[in-house]
Amino acid sequence: MPSHIHEILIEMFRGRPALAAELLTGPLHVTVPDFEKARLSPGDLTDIAPTEYRADAVVTLDDHDSTVLAVVIEVQLRIDQRKRRSWPAYLATLYARLDSPVVLLVVCPTQPIAEWCAAPITMGPGSVVTPRALGPDQVPIVTDLDAARRIPELAVLSALAHGARPDPTPIFEALLTALDVIDHDHANLYTDLVLTVLPAAARDCLEELMTTTSHRYQSDFARRYFNEGEASGEARGEARGEARGEARGEVKALLTILDARGVQIPDQIRADITKCTDLDQLGIWIRRAATANTIQDLDNPDRG
Repeated sequence: MPSHIHEILIEMFRGRPALAAELLTGPLHVTVPDFEKARLSPGDLTDIAPTEYRADAVVTLDDHDSTVLAVVIEVQLRIDQRKRRSWPAYLATLYARLDSPVVLLVVCPTQPIAEWCAAPITMGPGSVVTPRALGPDQVPIVTDLDAARRIPELAVLSALAHGARPDPTPIFEALLTALDVIDHDHANLYTDLVLTVLPAAARDCLEELMTTTSHRYQSDFARRYFNEGEASGEARGEARGEARGEARGEVKALLTILDARGVQIPDQIRADITKCTDLDQLGIWIRRAATANTIQDLDNPDRG
């Protein structure tokens, strides 16, 4: 089931397709062919059979007029055997479509899920697909400010993966440096995600860095994020408060419908639903809940 963190992690690749190559060559030590540009490609991976598959994102690395590598990107938040059965189909269909090498990059929020995703998928004798999984252990600790400016999304991933360390200040300083070179909308999106995911103590540390002007480091983005003016701040706070209130109402309606239909809701999925603030996504789930028989019926039917 898509969630807030799922969509934002995908948005990183939509906003910066070259991130796929940077993660493969950096943390995952995969040799990538030389290329001129990285571009986002359609995620529909439908073959001639009736089944339709849709990857979270597809990035192609192009050199002149040819694709030298195609990267299927999946964000996997939990163990789901169905996904491992569909991933080889993603790669085979893309390989047939583009006639180029392909690789599967799976981004995971926890190390156990990353280890599960990274296990080779054996389809038969001599037919093995090995996903490249990026979990917290594979994400480097980014504290170098120049590195944060070069690959700002990696600094965001570093804060998500390592922000709960005993002294996260250098990590957060790199994060704030990275946010300064990202466009304002994405910087806001990533900041909200980091503040949502971090435990309370780490969140307090980051907010102190962003709001204490006497601190030796404060980014331009941090000043904009918190200090755009008292009036605009109040308006933003009221808008966020109204949005949160509306989302809570939609969550309650969704859970009520599912309960009324006798749909069993696992604790983790119930927690994901409760935390969701995306009104569009909640609306989709509510419409599907009206005819749902199982919790899987809330999934997008276009997703493999």
